[in-house]
Formats: sequence, C-alpha cells, structure tokens
Amino acid sequence: MSAANGSRRTVEEQLALVLEAVRVLPAETRAVRDAAHRTLAEPATAAHDIPLFDNSAMDGFAVRAADVAAASPENPVVLRVVADLPAGVSDDPPLDAGDAARIMTGSPTPTAADAIVPFEDTAGGLADSLGEVRVLRAPATPGAFVRRRGADLHAGDAVVLAGERLGAFQLAAAVAAGVDTVAVTRAPRVAVVSTGSELLSPGEPATRGRIPDSNGPLLELLVADADAEVVLMTRVADDADAVRAVTATAVERGADVIIFTGGVSAGAYEPVRGAFDGRGAVEFASVAMQPGKPQAFGALDSGTLVFGLPGNPVSVAVSFEVFVRPALLALQGRTEIQRARASFTADAAWTTPPGRRQYLPAVVDLSTRTVRPATAGGSGSHLAGGLARAHAFAIVPAEVEAVAVGDTIDVMLVE
Repeated sequence: MSAANGSRRTVEEQLALVLEAVRVLPAETRAVRDAAHRTLAEPATAAHDIPLFDNSAMDGFAVRAADVAAASPENPVVLRVVADLPAGVSDDPPLDAGDAARIMTGSPTPTAADAIVPFEDTAGGLADSLGEVRVLRAPATPGAFVRRRGADLHAGDAVVLAGERLGAFQLAAAVAAGVDTVAVTRAPRVAVVSTGSELLSPGEPATRGRIPDSNGPLLELLVADADAEVVLMTRVADDADAVRAVTATAVERGADVIIFTGGVSAGAYEPVRGAFDGRGAVEFASVAMQPGKPQAFGALDSGTLVFGLPGNPVSVAVSFEVFVRPALLALQGRTEIQRARASFTADAAWTTPPGRRQYLPAVVDLSTRTVRPATAGGSGSHLAGGLARAHAFAIVPAEVEAVAVGDTIDVMLVE
C-alpha cells in the first residue's frame, strides 16, 4: 500500500492505514447526566423495569372488564366510583363487582382492575365522575389501555450497548431505566493547526495576498461534532521549525490527535512536509480522490496521531469526513464510524476528475430524493462559499467520466 514512485493509494487503503494506528482511549465512570455525547465502554443495563408498574395509558376509569362488557349508549352500565387516582399516588384500592376508580394517565392501575375506560366512553366524563360513572362503551379487550410492567424493558436488560453514543434519546432511556453511572471512553483531545503565512485571524481586514483562516473554525466545529475536544487551536507561518514547535506543544497538552491544514503538497513552501518528511513518523501520500489528493498521516512516539490535510477549505472538509472523523470515532470505541449514506438521483449534470473518486459538496432534496452541486462552480477545492449550502457530499466513482441528469449517485449525508 505504498505511495512510492508517484502511485496513488485508494481511499480505502489510506483509511485502513489510519484505522490500523488507532487505539481506543481509556474508559472512565461518570454520572449518566454528565456523560452526554460520550461513547459507552460497557453496556448500560436497566436497574428496574420500564414501566415500573402497571399503569393507565388514558385519563378515565379503572374497571373490571367483565363488569362493563355489555355497556352501550342504549344500555349504559353504572359503576360506583370508590377511589380517585391522580398521577403520583401509590394507592391500590380494592374493586368489588360494580366498582371503578377514576384514574389519570400514568397512575398505577389497581390490582383488581384489568382495563381502562377512557372518559370519552362515559356519559359524565371528567366533570361528573366522583360518585358514579355511566359507561357507554366497553373496552375492546381485557387489558385495554393498561401499560404492563416491564413491557418495554426488564431489570438487567441492556438499554444502551457498548460502542454506542449517549445522545439525547439514549440518555433519556438510561435515566428512565434507573441507570445512575456509565462507563464511557474519554473524549479525544485534538490540536488544530492552520499553516500559511498568508492567513489572517477571522475578522481581520483582508488585503492582497492575505486571506482569512477559515480552516481553523471549520475544524473546531467538525471536531466538536465528532464528540472530541479541541485543546489547542492556532496558526503558524510557512516554517518547518514552527511546525515542530507547535507539535511539541500539542503533545505537552496531551493531544491524542494533531490536525494540520496546508503545507503537505509538493510546493516550495510546505512546512508540514518540511518538518516531518523523511523522519519516518509521518508519511506523505497521494490518494486517488478529489479534492484531497495530498494526504499526510502518522503516529508520533507519544502515540499522538498526526493528520496533514490540504489547505483549501473544501479539501479540509472532505479529508476530515473521509479520514479524520472515522479515526476520532474509532478512538472512542464507536461501533459505527461512518456517516450515513443513501442513493439520490442527480438533477444536474457535472464533470468529474479523471481517475479519482470525487467528493462534491452537494444539496439534497429529501422530498424528491435528488442531488445537485452546492455551487454553480461545480467541483473546486477553493470554492468555500458552496460549503454554506452543502447538506452532503456526492460521491462519484473514479471510473465515472461525467454525471448526467437522472444518474443514481451515492451521497454522504453530513447534516
């Protein structure tokens, strides 16, 4: 899988080299509420059943189904209301023949009851229901509108599996199941370094020959979206010594990953190549993709992973999604490390680079399942403005010479 003698690696070959160097980060125990967005190192198991007890799915009356089996609007069944059960009570009133208990949604159902009659199926409804109730319609079956204990989960069941992210839904499920603490992997620590003597801080006035550093803010948000932590974000000039110095600083700060942008190609002023080329730790390769052909990757003696990405913003975005994001998720032990993909139909034609897989910033229409380029300029690693409109990357195989309207296109969804 060498890139020597000018040969190009495939995307899969480069990604395999990256993932081979990944080691899952250590686990730590956290309170479940403090573990949001982390990846579980061990399954989170339910401490109790969900639901915790039989309870009512409706506002209405807990009844014995046999008592109201013959109820109809023409022949209502009159029941004595012997208890009132708002949410939060623990009462378990006995129900004799002809008895009912008014009950609210979520309240424990009496042991003697085997069905709920909703208010809508009674004559008096909620307004007149604490003495007796006239039932107009019988429950469809015994057990109607009763949520049974353990119908969702039983104590000891896995709520969230190892390798899964503790997102909002997963955290809510864990809390509902009585999970108190979870074992999660540590968030990766990342250093983001933009290289280039031409770069300005965001907000500085642009002048001839100088441009804003958009790569730093871009990567800062992409890293956060991958549930990692930025511990250093800085810029350095086109100077190999400056790259070596910032690398040492990043390692001192405990960075698990350093991401450089720019300085990895074959130009006269390539500081990342100048700092690492020939030193063995970081390898420079040509990958058969567009944008993102020049790539650098390696691991330092400290174990810190080093990525060198091309400097153009679209190249940075694509390279991050294809190589860096999967690595960050793999460091966390995530089961799924790839973005979701789906097939869409092209509703515009565009050109493709010969012999390289294309990753084109794209706009997708979910209602029509169509995709088109995000910018009228089509494919170009410098066309940063189109990123603002991109929902996805259209992925076109290297052997495809051009995309025509109506072609089926594989799409990586990023929003």
